[in-house]
Amino acid sequence: MKTITTLKPVLLINALSSGATALLLLVFPGTIANLFGSTTPVPFIAVGIFLLLFAGLVFNQSRKPAVQKVWVKFIIALDVLWVVESAIILIPQLFSFTTLGYILITGVALWVALMAVLQTRGLKQLSRINSGTL
Repeated sequence: MKTITTLKPVLLINALSSGATALLLLVFPGTIANLFGSTTPVPFIAVGIFLLLFAGLVFNQSRKPAVQKVWVKFIIALDVLWVVESAIILIPQLFSFTTLGYILITGVALWVALMAVLQTRGLKQLSRINSGTL
């Protein structure tokens, strides 16, 4: 029976994709603001800083010899919060973003939701392995 967990690779993918997004937001905030139809890059810089910190946390957890469940649950909670906040922006079209801006928010929210689902599955698989029920 296969007992290899996919949690650590998923955490690494989450860290790398979050870090790449953070770098884009921090290096090209004006360009990204323009894509969204925004006149100010400040919110994009703020999101970039958050994502950089988040990526560091997730990367750190992906490299630990033993996964710390409490931190993985925290990461999953932040991912779910991201998806919920995206829906709050998308459903009423809360801001005057461009169509491309809303498409980008949707794409990122779907990716983050996938990360949350895969991390949850990996955490459950790890729990089954540790309890000997796999």
